[in-house]
Amino acid sequence: MGPASEQEESGQDQEESEGEMESYRSLLQAGSELESTLQQVSVPVCMKEVGGYIEKQVAYISGGRGEDSSVIITLPECSAFSDIPEESLAKVLTYLTLIPRARQPGVKFIIILDRRLDTWSSIKTALARIAASFPGNLHLVLVLRPTSFFQRTVTDIGFRFSQEDFMLKMPVVMLSSVTDLLHYIDENQLTSEFGGTLDYCHSDWIVLRTAIESFAVTVKDIAQMLQAFGTELAETDLPDEGSAIEHLLRSHTEKYRKLKEAIQSVSKEGRHLLSSLEASGKEVDCHWDVRLDWETVQRLLAQLRDMESAFDGFFEKHHLKLQQYLQLLRYESSFQQMDLCLERVSVQERALVLSGDSLAQTEQTLRELDSLQNQAQEEIGRAQILILHGHQLAASHHYAMALIVQRCNELRHHCDTLSASLRAKHTHLAHTHQLLLRLDQALTWCDAGAYLLANQMVDKFQSKEGAQAALKDIEKFLEGAPSLLSSRPDLLSMEFEAVITTELQAQIERTFEKHTAVQEMVQNRQACLRKLADKHVRPVQLVAPRPENPPRSKSPLFSPKHGVDGLKFTFDLSLPGKRTSRKSPNSRKIEVMHDYQENRVCLSYTLEGDDSPDLQKRRVMRELIETERVYVEELLSVLLGYRAEMDNPALSGLLPPLLHSKRDILFGNMPEIYNFHSRVFLQDLESCLEAPERVGACFLERKESFQVYECYCQNKPRSETLWRQFSDCAFFQECQKKLEHKLGLDSYLLKPVQRLTKYQLLLKELLKYSPGSERTSELQGALAAMLELLKSVNDSMHQIAITGYEGELSDLGRVLMQGSFSVWISHKKGPTRMKELARFKPMQRHLFLYERALLFCKRREEHGEGCDKTPSYSFKHCLKMSAVGITENVKGDVKKFEIWYSGREEVYVVQAPTVEVKMAWLNELRRILTSQQKLLKDESCQPGQAVDHIQLSPPRSERGVRPSRGVPKGCLPGLDLVSLSADVFLCLRARSPRPRSPRQRPRPRPHHHPQRH
Repeated sequence: MGPASEQEESGQDQEESEGEMESYRSLLQAGSELESTLQQVSVPVCMKEVGGYIEKQVAYISGGRGEDSSVIITLPECSAFSDIPEESLAKVLTYLTLIPRARQPGVKFIIILDRRLDTWSSIKTALARIAASFPGNLHLVLVLRPTSFFQRTVTDIGFRFSQEDFMLKMPVVMLSSVTDLLHYIDENQLTSEFGGTLDYCHSDWIVLRTAIESFAVTVKDIAQMLQAFGTELAETDLPDEGSAIEHLLRSHTEKYRKLKEAIQSVSKEGRHLLSSLEASGKEVDCHWDVRLDWETVQRLLAQLRDMESAFDGFFEKHHLKLQQYLQLLRYESSFQQMDLCLERVSVQERALVLSGDSLAQTEQTLRELDSLQNQAQEEIGRAQILILHGHQLAASHHYAMALIVQRCNELRHHCDTLSASLRAKHTHLAHTHQLLLRLDQALTWCDAGAYLLANQMVDKFQSKEGAQAALKDIEKFLEGAPSLLSSRPDLLSMEFEAVITTELQAQIERTFEKHTAVQEMVQNRQACLRKLADKHVRPVQLVAPRPENPPRSKSPLFSPKHGVDGLKFTFDLSLPGKRTSRKSPNSRKIEVMHDYQENRVCLSYTLEGDDSPDLQKRRVMRELIETERVYVEELLSVLLGYRAEMDNPALSGLLPPLLHSKRDILFGNMPEIYNFHSRVFLQDLESCLEAPERVGACFLERKESFQVYECYCQNKPRSETLWRQFSDCAFFQECQKKLEHKLGLDSYLLKPVQRLTKYQLLLKELLKYSPGSERTSELQGALAAMLELLKSVNDSMHQIAITGYEGELSDLGRVLMQGSFSVWISHKKGPTRMKELARFKPMQRHLFLYERALLFCKRREEHGEGCDKTPSYSFKHCLKMSAVGITENVKGDVKKFEIWYSGREEVYVVQAPTVEVKMAWLNELRRILTSQQKLLKDESCQPGQAVDHIQLSPPRSERGVRPSRGVPKGCLPGLDLVSLSADVFLCLRARSPRPRSPRQRPRPRPHHHPQRH
């Protein structure tokens, strides 16, 4: 983001913040005005605190006014007045005086003390309490004295003596009757009990006053809630996560809704209160100061509406800001994801190498580019939608409009750059493909010309008609020459100058060289045929026998460098001007031979057939490459069409949940196999197209990489079990339908196993056509490696079926061999020996030979039908190879051999199914034992090395063998072999040989005598 954009965005943010703060200040101002009005209406003492005494009518304000608009407070007759606590009386008088003082500060009060039915003592007490408790500006106290003669007389006397005391505190006027009261207060300001006309209902006054106070308190609470919520909104920090913003929006909206409901409720209450006040009258001279109450409530409602309006404006702006902020977060997240997707496509586009060295490679690159363009178009379409969404946000006056517009421009630039790069590469590849296609057409035409000349029947040239027909065939062929061959190499290079490379230039030159060679061949053939067609020549006997086989098929790999050294035909022509006969000794044999490579023309023609070793090798090599490509494509279709679709949300409803978690069991390590073949091995094979002999080195170099098949094949039984369980799943049917596969997934899961067996067949064919080649040894090594891999895979497949072995099979080393044998076991001593001596029938055991041990297992067929019937191997014995010895021959059966253990404590007579199997096992056992014995010998020969751990073999009397005359393999000269076992291979130094007499010569051993190694 540039500085200008940052400044513009900062300016927009500042404007938005100022607008929001202005709304917030308006809200605070409206709240302050409402608070001021509430202070005028509200009193410190509320009706609830004095409600009990007000209801008892201890004192009341009738609404009447006296002199100077003094407010009249009436204290009517009350028998329990003297029982009212001082504090309560003070609250009552305070409450009654605060109501008018809140409306009219400094107002005066007149008290009418009605004691017409009371006594002087009560009047005196009441006056004293009023003087002590009255909080306002008391203008006058009018006392209606008792009406009875006695009490009136007492009152007059008492008042006369106490007048000065009362007058010092407050002005008191003692009235004899109600008529005297009219001298101080107008009749219309007095209630009916004092002979006035003022209409007053105490209960109505209480209800109305309670409603006014309740309304004021509610309005105050609402105002405080609005201010508090406004402050909360103004001070809220915006989080960086969309979910937190959404939570804020929901919570704020809920609070706003509740506040609006409360405001509506208060407004309704206020309007109802206004109606009640209006019903009481709004005249100027109305009682209770109803007019002032009505104006106060009206003002509160107006100010509440103003505050509500200010709050609505502030909340709307704040809510809009939150929404826009959430939109910005989402847009920024979408932008980052979109930019990442476009960057991934751009990386793939940059990684796409425009190496058009061959037509097949260029077509493959074009397919990859088309796929990439389709992917790019999808991403660009999504980017266009995102850009449109950004413009819509900007058009709606988003506060971050500058940033959004910049993101839109960045996306548009990225899309334009990617589209331009893809178009440029597609144009480049299309031109390259066009050039290579035209070159391939030209090469194909040249090959067709060479085959046309090679397949023309020599005996047909003897006649004029035959020669003319051959000429017409050649002329017809020449008419179909590609247009490229009518140009020159330099002109072609100029036409495709933008895509020409060194390799393409070399291909152009080779194509035109080949065209020149074929053209010379055609011209020479035409010259010969024209001579034959122009002259009447009698047919003569051919020197070479007439070919009986039909013309051979073309090979697309035919080219000058493919080894067709010459095309040779032989026929007899009589010399012009001489009479010749079929058997004339003077007839000449004219041979016309065209050397393909050196462009020589001589009088001889020969033909090399299509079954030449080089062509056959190329045919096999081509088959190997083409089937490899098909194999890679099939693997990719399975991985994309089945395995990847398991993550497709659109198909999640068709996929059983249990199957999703077992994807690696179903497909095994197929992705690893695909990566090896698509990225490594296919390229290796394609590099050997022109030199098939090098393919053996490819297999040997990648020998370790082929071990991925062992893991795949070991997993195959589990995969097949899983497939049989879910084969009818709708998911697989839908995927097969999309891929348009005729076969089910199980057929494609079998492809790696089938492919592994195919390699050794193709290698055998290559060896068949490569006798005496320099790289024959590499091909033989490759074939041996693939056969060994097949054997290893087969052995490992059997190994995973072993059950009952408590240790780790991996600790025993690699599986070297496995197979089924008949086994007799004998122990040297113990009760087991007697039991085994009575056993005549052998035990059927499946043996597994590891690098460090030999396992005896019993083969068991699992119950099931068809492919469910799989074998398992129940573990029986384990012999460590460090304590094993062998006897190669057992008397009575050439297929038997002995394996003995721990100095012949245990002897296992093993019968192989064939002699070949026996020899293979003996060779492998001998190799293991010999290597281990050599290791023990090297350790024993080290200086200071203890030999106490070496155990001697059984005595010769037990072995039944004589010392070997020669020196066994692995022993030093002058040492004689005592026995052969893994832990005992002790070579003892023999005494110097002495000459023996004829009597001392050992008798020759029978041929059937067992040998031990």
